[in-house]
Amino acid sequence: MRRPLSPEDSALWARVSATVRAMPGRIATAVTPSAAAAAPTKKIAVPGVVARPVARPAPLRGPGETLDKAWDRRLATGAIIPDRTIDLHGHTLASAHAALDAGLDRAIRGGDRVVLLVTGRPPRGESERPHARGAIRAGIGDWLSLSRHASRIAAVRNAHPRHGGQGALYVVLRRAR
Repeated sequence: MRRPLSPEDSALWARVSATVRAMPGRIATAVTPSAAAAAPTKKIAVPGVVARPVARPAPLRGPGETLDKAWDRRLATGAIIPDRTIDLHGHTLASAHAALDAGLDRAIRGGDRVVLLVTGRPPRGESERPHARGAIRAGIGDWLSLSRHASRIAAVRNAHPRHGGQGALYVVLRRAR
């Protein structure tokens, strides 16, 4: 249970809340001292701020939602021959991230469509090694989604065994427009 605000705390809260302005395009909300103690907020009108509904951005398509069945079939059967290979074996996390960024940059500038990204196999579940393995493989998803090239990546798929199987990924790039 929260204690009620003292008169000094209420006065301080009033001074602070008077300086707060809603961001453009946002609905103004205000919290009274008693509501601050109880935690929920209520919407009220704030002079000088027009309350408009906030437009929600269209959901981003994640990797894998942009390929058709023919692409998926060709990737799953290994019928695709990668245009470029980026091998991250022997790299530290920092150097692997830099090599991935540089390799994707070269692939995009070269007009490549399918990049084979060799990461190494993920660690086995029964592995009892004291050191962490598979850190590069574990970071690839985040690296690709946060990359400066993320808008150019159409999909990421597991590689066919002839191209490295569990130790590699296909990165399918969008066509240049």
